[in-house]
Amino acid sequence: MQSIFDKQINRRNTGSAKWNVAEHELPMWVADMDFETAPEIGEAIRKRAEHGVYGYTVLGEEWYEAYQGWWQERHNFTIEKEWLLFCTGVIPAVSSIIRKMTTVGENIAVMTPVYNNFFNSILNNGRNVLESRLRYENGVYSIDFDDLEEKLADPQTSMLLLCNPHNPIGKIWGRKTLERIGELCIRHHVLVLADEIHCDLTKPGSGYVPFASISEACRDNSITCIAPTKTFNIAGIQTAAVFAADPVLRHRVNRGLNTDEVAEPNVFAAVAPVAAFTRGGEWLDKLNAYVWENRIFAERFIEAEIEGVHAVKGEATYLLWIDCREAAAELTGLCAFIRKESGLYVSDGCAYQSDEGFLRMNLACPKALVEDGLGRLKKSIEAFKAQHGN
Repeated sequence: MQSIFDKQINRRNTGSAKWNVAEHELPMWVADMDFETAPEIGEAIRKRAEHGVYGYTVLGEEWYEAYQGWWQERHNFTIEKEWLLFCTGVIPAVSSIIRKMTTVGENIAVMTPVYNNFFNSILNNGRNVLESRLRYENGVYSIDFDDLEEKLADPQTSMLLLCNPHNPIGKIWGRKTLERIGELCIRHHVLVLADEIHCDLTKPGSGYVPFASISEACRDNSITCIAPTKTFNIAGIQTAAVFAADPVLRHRVNRGLNTDEVAEPNVFAAVAPVAAFTRGGEWLDKLNAYVWENRIFAERFIEAEIEGVHAVKGEATYLLWIDCREAAAELTGLCAFIRKESGLYVSDGCAYQSDEGFLRMNLACPKALVEDGLGRLKKSIEAFKAQHGN
């Protein structure tokens, strides 16, 4: 049966960052879906556009209620209205909060491999990245808690930047794991900044646990960044939210966002989240089912067709983390080779501070493109092995 997500949309020459590539290339890198957003969102944007006046915009009560209702219904977590702050994006929020809540020269802990823009937000603001490497054993990632505590216990460490669910590995951190993270951060006076932007992109039937829901202590020692942008493919609208339960933390975050001039919504940034969170649930459920089928197909193809390459099992995001370390004796330049050989543009795992030989592949596209991309990956890996040995 044909799915709405099977529709192929030509995004070339539309200003798309993802599709700003050569004609023969297939981009499967940046976390940007090739699907039209939920029709309810498009309808709300068109209705607002038809008004014809696009002046300075304030948030209505419905914006707060949309976030509150979605997190209560989908994630069983109560967000009080006064906790919520608007921001133009999660990364602008992360950078602003780092500037406001830490000082130059302090350490910010991250668990790697992790989203590459975390490093930019930390380093560009004069702070130090303190890596706690995740364990990778038998195809499964876990936290090295001895190492993490050592990093958090450093008196120069003032913040943990938590990715939940974890990009790029697609891991949903469970309640017990988050409890232990929270306990360690409280013990060592480390503030938790949680990026939970991928929280709605999960395996059908699976849910994520908001870090702030773990306990009152975790809630009050954390700041959380959320948004509809990844979930509903509306990143270009630049709309997100930050919530902090503790009034002192929230006041400081609010002052930082305003000082950095990332706290004022454009007209569409105000209406799109309301449509997404109040009317987009059915569309999202269908999306997650479709993307999960893409993931299963890709995992099976890789295991059956590409010797020495393994797909890492994940429960969240539409990003497939691929282990190519057995494919060849020498892996330097693998990602660039793949793009040159077949035109397949995937993300180099080294950008996320992984070991050489990992790739990240975006599966949020029609299945026909997934099939095309996997065929190109197979061809490229075989050519790379022929040149470098296995």
